[in-house]
Amino acid sequence: MSTKLYVGNLGYNVTSSELQKLFAAHGTVQSAQVVEDRDAGRGKGFGFVEMSSDEEARNAIAALNGKMHGERALTVNEARPRENRGGGYRGR
Repeated sequence: MSTKLYVGNLGYNVTSSELQKLFAAHGTVQSAQVVEDRDAGRGKGFGFVEMSSDEEARNAIAALNGKMHGERALTVNEARPRENRGGGYRGR
């Protein structure tokens, strides 16, 4: 079973492929995605990585949480389920 991780405090110039390479040293990466700002065309400073097993995810968290990447200390933890914020209905 795969485990999805949240990766925060990324530099705005980090790409999804760089994120994948960073985590590949700690296990098999199923997917890696930096969330991008549509208007600016650059990263928003966070992303998600899906590791192939819980053990690999725990190893990646232990190795990378708080580690400096560029000039920033990464925040790495298990991703929480997305909150349902409604469907855009504004009560009209």
